[in-house]
Amino acid sequence: MKVVNAIASAMLLAGLAGCNSGTTEAASQVAPGAPGETPFWAYSGKTGIGTSYEAYQQGHYDDASATGTVSKVWFSLAKGMITETMFGLIHQAQIRDLQFIVSGDDFVVAESDGLKNTVEYLHVDEQGRPLSLAYRVTSEDSQGRFRIIKDIFTDPDAQSLMVRVRFEANQPGLTAHVQVNPYVNNDGVDDRAKVEGDALVAYSGEHYLTLQSEQGLKQGSVGFMGTSDRYSQLQTSGELTRYQSTGEQPGNVSMSATLGEISEAAEFDLVLSYGNSEQQAREQGQQTLKRGYDTVLAHYNGEGDAIGWQDYLQSLNLEEMYGATTDGGKLLNTSALVLKAQEDKTYAGALIASLSNPWGDTVSAEQGKTGYKAVWVRDFYQVAMAFLALGDTETAKAAFSYLPKVQVREDTPGNQGDTGWFLQKTHVDGELEWVAVQLDQTSMPIMLAWKLYKNGVLSETELSQWYESMLKPAADFLVDGGLAKILWNDTQITPPYTQQERWEEQAGYSPSTIAATVTGLITASEIAALSGDQENAQRYLETAREYEQDIEALMFTTEGTLEGDAADGQYFVRIAQDENVNADTKLAANNGRPGMDKKLILDGGFLELVRYGVRSADSPSIVASLPEYDDQSLEHKLRVKYTFMNDQGQSFPGWRRYGNDGYGEDQELGTNYAEGGNQTAGQRGRVWPFFTGERGHYEIAVAKASDGDLTDAQYQRIKNTYVLGMEAFANQGMMLPEQVWDGVGVNPFGYEVGEGTNSATPLAWTHAEYVKLLRSLSDEAVWDNYPLVEQKLAD
Repeated sequence: MKVVNAIASAMLLAGLAGCNSGTTEAASQVAPGAPGETPFWAYSGKTGIGTSYEAYQQGHYDDASATGTVSKVWFSLAKGMITETMFGLIHQAQIRDLQFIVSGDDFVVAESDGLKNTVEYLHVDEQGRPLSLAYRVTSEDSQGRFRIIKDIFTDPDAQSLMVRVRFEANQPGLTAHVQVNPYVNNDGVDDRAKVEGDALVAYSGEHYLTLQSEQGLKQGSVGFMGTSDRYSQLQTSGELTRYQSTGEQPGNVSMSATLGEISEAAEFDLVLSYGNSEQQAREQGQQTLKRGYDTVLAHYNGEGDAIGWQDYLQSLNLEEMYGATTDGGKLLNTSALVLKAQEDKTYAGALIASLSNPWGDTVSAEQGKTGYKAVWVRDFYQVAMAFLALGDTETAKAAFSYLPKVQVREDTPGNQGDTGWFLQKTHVDGELEWVAVQLDQTSMPIMLAWKLYKNGVLSETELSQWYESMLKPAADFLVDGGLAKILWNDTQITPPYTQQERWEEQAGYSPSTIAATVTGLITASEIAALSGDQENAQRYLETAREYEQDIEALMFTTEGTLEGDAADGQYFVRIAQDENVNADTKLAANNGRPGMDKKLILDGGFLELVRYGVRSADSPSIVASLPEYDDQSLEHKLRVKYTFMNDQGQSFPGWRRYGNDGYGEDQELGTNYAEGGNQTAGQRGRVWPFFTGERGHYEIAVAKASDGDLTDAQYQRIKNTYVLGMEAFANQGMMLPEQVWDGVGVNPFGYEVGEGTNSATPLAWTHAEYVKLLRSLSDEAVWDNYPLVEQKLAD
């Protein structure tokens, strides 16, 4: 580490202005308080995310592309603050937060103190539809003493995040400060920090970040969070001791500085920049500051000759879907931007689930975590299909081409079992994380291949090549199963019995899993035939028909035990773990909740049978399951449907994942999910907005089945119920959440009914489902449907 010598320190201090909050006249070399307070991730309910748009070079990201330097910086916004920023790979967080502080003679207020916040988009069209992921966040002091206005976006030509901040004061004697909590290289315990000339620097190993300002950083200081950071000092004593270094012991560090005094208003340009050396990080920031706010923002937006976000939007088929929205297309534009932003830029096509860590502010950051910043093939499939619906065939194809990285092969590290299946969850670079077998995740790459072929994205030659290298091994596993032996997993898989269904908690026979498995095998059969493999084409088709014939026998109970106004004992169960669906078999415990009789647990997975074409919308077993699924008289523990209302008095439905779901806040204790690392029996999974989209798709299928075409009344009903509902679930930054508050249990968080919780926001799956619902309604045909499936099952 470079040590700042006494002469340099004295020169630095001589040029520092005093602080009206009682700043000391001298600065110490090494900050006390190591290793700092226990680090946690940031709040997960993001009101915005951002990164630059980068164009592909032949399906990959390359600095030689039309957009030049590939900027690999991402950021998120939560509670009015800049929260986790990533650099390098999309899951590699570099800070927990950057926040501003205002001090006066008798107060100190930070952005984390719960200011009233509004989020706006900087670049919109005449209808108010966002044209880029550049934001303006305005924070109001509760006592009216000041406002903080931040413009936030990345530099598409550098590895940096730009922030223009304006302070407006309603009383004299206020001073503005900035404080950053680095989590360099994706954890909060292994960092060091120092004041280095006109920059603040934090680093861990070969990873560096710097904070610099066009107007300069006064009274720069570093410290350890909870003791020697600026905000803690000012809060505790009103005085500030400045430190040049955090010394040799790493920890949870801070970097801070005074920006200047606020008379009536003051404006500052700051940049967070990243690199694999201190010099590189500093140079990236200096380049951004030299280009300046106007140029960087224009390039980010894609104005003039620059290629940016508005160019990406113009390449999509958005106009034809605006008529299906109730908000004029605002959420559609946002969804397109958000989905593209959640792709890694080292591994093109690597689509993550969410740029967040669920319930992050009570999840320890002592070790690196990806949270939802990782690849699940199921979520991945939903997003790839949304790109196809948007007309972005390039990203859809890049995503498909990425999939071999997450398929189990002979050379998969640690694999001692059979191959062909797709890993449960991985880092974007393919590093193993979770390794259970979910048969729907092995089916969906085959389904995606068929859709890409039918939409002209893959040629027949390309399809045949992919069949040999990736799709045939997957289809073989769906027929034969095999031994999953990797890391902790040592399990013989016998399809269609899955080790985990789409909620990743139970083994057994699942309607949603079998819907995907049958569809995957039927599309595999057709791909095999096109590839000249007639023997396997027949084998895949015969197996799909065998699985399909057993669906009701395995998963549709005729002796259900639910007690509700609509219950008649006949419905699809969530999952069955034996071959007698009417047996009194208990499911395993899940997320702290004890297991219950499988006949008591509903979910909406049976609707996937209709979506893909395995069952018609008017199939007796489907129709019989709807009353229980929609029964709002069921006790809260088992009930899945809830009705919400927007500010205009319009009602719309939402559904939980399943009865007895425990993946959410504790309804009795009022704690976050698994807070403190402990599962609790009162945990309750809330309503997931994408189920409103799933039901909208079913309603399109019902209308098509009964009338052949949607009547205007049917179209309007679907639009003003399910499309409107999904739009109503979006927060003020138009981010769609994983879960929304359902009004059940204690609520120390102050959530309003229908408001997103501290679960993952934005959830890519939710935005994808919204896009696909608009595509389906515009086309008056279910986008995810596979006519081939219905045809082959009817033969």
